[in-house]
Amino acid sequence: MVNFKEEERLNTLNHSCAHVMAQAVKRIWPQAKFWVGPVVAEGFYYDMDLGDEVISDDDILKIEKEMKKVCKEGKYIVRKEITKAEALELFKNDEYKLDLINDLEDGKITCYEQGEYIDLCRGPHVENTKLCKNFKLIKHSGAYWKGDASNKVLQRVYGVCFPTPEELDAYLQELEEAKARDHRKLGKEMQLFMVDDLIGRGLPMFLPKGYTVWRELENYIRDKELKLGYQHVLTPCVGTVDLYKTSGHWDHYKENMFPAMEVEGESFVLRPMNCPHHMMIYANRPHSYKELPIRIGEIAHDFRFEASGTLKGIERGRHFCQNDAHLFVTPDQIESEVASVVELIKEVYKDFNITNYRCVLSLRDPADTKKYHQDDEMWNTAEDALRKVLNDLKIDYTEEIGEAAFYGPKLDVNVKPAVGNEYTLSTCQLDFCLPMKFNLTYIDSEGDKRTPVVLHRAILGSLDRFMAYILEETKGNLPLWLAPVQVKVLPVKNDDPELMAYAEKVYEELYVRNVRVELDERAEKLGYKMREAQMQKVPYILVLGNNEKEADTVTFRLHGKQESTTVNLDEFVNHVVEDIATKKYDL
Repeated sequence: MVNFKEEERLNTLNHSCAHVMAQAVKRIWPQAKFWVGPVVAEGFYYDMDLGDEVISDDDILKIEKEMKKVCKEGKYIVRKEITKAEALELFKNDEYKLDLINDLEDGKITCYEQGEYIDLCRGPHVENTKLCKNFKLIKHSGAYWKGDASNKVLQRVYGVCFPTPEELDAYLQELEEAKARDHRKLGKEMQLFMVDDLIGRGLPMFLPKGYTVWRELENYIRDKELKLGYQHVLTPCVGTVDLYKTSGHWDHYKENMFPAMEVEGESFVLRPMNCPHHMMIYANRPHSYKELPIRIGEIAHDFRFEASGTLKGIERGRHFCQNDAHLFVTPDQIESEVASVVELIKEVYKDFNITNYRCVLSLRDPADTKKYHQDDEMWNTAEDALRKVLNDLKIDYTEEIGEAAFYGPKLDVNVKPAVGNEYTLSTCQLDFCLPMKFNLTYIDSEGDKRTPVVLHRAILGSLDRFMAYILEETKGNLPLWLAPVQVKVLPVKNDDPELMAYAEKVYEELYVRNVRVELDERAEKLGYKMREAQMQKVPYILVLGNNEKEADTVTFRLHGKQESTTVNLDEFVNHVVEDIATKKYDL
């Protein structure tokens, strides 16, 4: 349970430390102007305009040194109330503060002053700068003013502050652990994927080993869906603008889409999602109620123009592949189909040992209806229906306003990854809207035309993000069935023909049983080859010498372990094949 008083105290401390940082920056760069310095989940940040200066890693050390001086001076942080006119006069040379002040109503405006530094702020703050001494600046980056790409890029510096040095040290250790788990670092070490600005930011490319993992995930979820009666399709990565005007995405989602392309008098866009294509597949022929539910699935390539500052490896890119499906159902099938989706999510999470997650009922914000399809009755019906299903299924969930899709409410399954903030991994969305927009129908038992209900669902979410999640959860130590290289064969000597012949035999025994195996024949020292195999997180490392050759055995070491085990070759092969077939999670 969250201790809200403790959280509030920590937020106050971090916000105060943001002002300490701004004061230190102002001393180093007197020309500095500041936009906002809010508290965020990982501490605080401040956006600043330093003119032509660009902050470097060395500058971060300078700022920290000056911040320590500010804390040591122990100036009281004083709250002041001034009028709007006084605020406009006080900050008359700061266009960023003037922009904020002009949006405020007439009345008292609060500022906080510490020594020579004063800033516009609602507060609250701690009473003295010396209380902010347990801090660390974490990183720096560029950020568009107001988050608008058409505005100037400001310097953003992140930091964190704690009441005690012990708490700060513990947090910094967590950050080091997070760095070791970062899927971008692991992806490079394990040769899984790459990015290059010449290709384009947010457009990762999967290397052979990474695509092996990707393909295994695709086969895994497709096989599960086939057993549940899903029909898989393949649809194009582009569609006409008219398609997205029909669906409503053009009105509600256009800012997240790549710009339209004009070809032979028609406008096309890279698709951001797949539902319009699947709606048209359903509409391709008449349907009877006896056919429903119809479950259309696709591992689909999608494109969204995410802001450059939000891009993060394969976790969040501008191109990704969704494990998408659309279930066309009658109203009385909603509960059973949602239940089936929930059971599939649970089954998948059990297979991947995912336990740290929560369910969220994401609803429309009635105070901001411009974001959503305009039909109050439809929304009330859809939200009540999904809430009833979740209650009937006895699913624990929280409700969050404003997180619905523009066409309907949804059940989101949010995970807390080992690195970073919570995000949605799986989703099931209830949609009464798009079937009407596309005039979808089925013939009911009385011979009348009815409109189906659609469930939009993604179990793995996007394969890209799911891979990033699993890499970080496992530190790259993927389960055997998912590992890009499952066994590495290392002969002690590569200049011994008989030993090399035995190593090739071991390789062939594994290869013909569809084990992903590599034979390292390079003229490198054994220690070097073992360290490289460890770096690439290969689950089984086989070391073969004369003893193994003469006894028809193998000596293996599990990744991350020091002890070695010697077993008969046939026994080892059968053991590995069985663990792969059963998708055993832990070796």
